[in-house]
Amino acid sequence: MTSTSARGLFRATGNSSTHIVRTDDGYERSTEAPREAHDFYPTPPDVTRALLSVEGQRIAEVAQDKHIWEPAAGDGAMVREFLSLGFTVIASDIIDRGCGADMVDFLTATRRPADVLITNPPYNLINARDGKGRWLTHAMGLGCRYVALFLNWDWPAAAGLAPILAEHPISRVYVCRWKVDFTGKGSPPQRNAWFIWDADWTNETALRFLDRADARQSEMFGPQRHG
Repeated sequence: MTSTSARGLFRATGNSSTHIVRTDDGYERSTEAPREAHDFYPTPPDVTRALLSVEGQRIAEVAQDKHIWEPAAGDGAMVREFLSLGFTVIASDIIDRGCGADMVDFLTATRRPADVLITNPPYNLINARDGKGRWLTHAMGLGCRYVALFLNWDWPAAAGLAPILAEHPISRVYVCRWKVDFTGKGSPPQRNAWFIWDADWTNETALRFLDRADARQSEMFGPQRHG
């Protein structure tokens, strides 16, 4: 097992350990760290707080009785942030990670328990290659009126997602101005963004940028814009 100090040395020197990964053409050596089981990467609090600072008012408008569905609740990282601002959270997941979530496989759900769905979905179930965008199409098929997914910034650029995004165009995109460290090991390799599907949105896709703002620092959600 690699120690913390050794990992730091790999980063400092530019060297990295390798492992074998499966690809469409067979197997190859990779320097990327193997992904966690079920793509479980807890969302740091600043990610959810920043979303609520710009979208909180709209979420409250759509959410009946302030209910939010978090279908990949994990250890409750997002759940705790929603609760801190007075929302009622319906938490579910395929694995019990100790946050009191109902054990439900999102892709087998036949009804939505809330109009608002916000989550950081398992990337292997929503990307084009492996997931075929299933998390998005299933959420839309359930009739969710507001969907917010935290994903890689380049997620919608995959050609395989073109038909899905043509049918379900993105309403708003918030690109994070910081790189999110999901593993706590430093040097995150990618940029992320919140992708919003709002049933009442009638404009073209809006591209915006997101700072590490905190909705809890102002009255409920503070001034926001959605047009």
